[in-house]
Amino acid sequence: MNDQSWILKILAIALIVFSTAYSAIGQGTSNANVHDGGQTVAMDKTPQATLDENVPQVQKRGWRYTIHPSDTLELSFMLTPEFNQTVTVQPDGYITLRNVGDLPAAGHTLPELTESIKTAYSKILHDPVISVDPKDFEKPYFVVGGQVGKPGKFDWRGDVTLTQAIALAGGFTDAAKHSQVLLFRRISDQWTEARIINVKKMLNSRNLQEDPVLRPGDMLVVPKNALSKIKPFLPTTAAGAYYNPGTF
Repeated sequence: MNDQSWILKILAIALIVFSTAYSAIGQGTSNANVHDGGQTVAMDKTPQATLDENVPQVQKRGWRYTIHPSDTLELSFMLTPEFNQTVTVQPDGYITLRNVGDLPAAGHTLPELTESIKTAYSKILHDPVISVDPKDFEKPYFVVGGQVGKPGKFDWRGDVTLTQAIALAGGFTDAAKHSQVLLFRRISDQWTEARIINVKKMLNSRNLQEDPVLRPGDMLVVPKNALSKIKPFLPTTAAGAYYNPGTF
């Protein structure tokens, strides 16, 4: 199996894992943008989908936290404190508001949800002034897997680059393929961006200007190098051939 087909297989497996981690989003089409050497290739698993201008582009704006099921939110009404309440996002993504009813919350940013709540309460209150504060919520994280010393899930505590994330995960193992580190990032409910990062080139050139900054929810996969794939089939000294000239 050549390197190209092997990398495609790794991409397919990692996309399945990445999609499973976001199963709460719902059943949608699984799509991805694959970047390699500055080029973008759209990957679409929808049977009749075509590649067109509707393929979303990578978002460049700053990251904002989106609400998840089981998050606990505190609602404060500045002018009508009798409506103050604490709500928990239900497994289906809805919250239940006093005197108003259910409202979708999961997937929205705090400013978006605040506006939705204001709109809902405007039916019974005049110009409500409301603030929404998260009290218990899912901590932002990123995942590093594959050929690193300590693969796993790590808390995202601010800007961290790809090479820093690999260092936090124990660094590369001897079996790692430094030149084809895979970065997966969800950019919408149906689309995932996949990039191949040549960390070996960056480190050899001592130039980390192209070292990407991770976002919460990103997943890194460090594949095996070619030597590690064939190493199990190589002879060892213990299994070497023995030649006795007396037998010939």
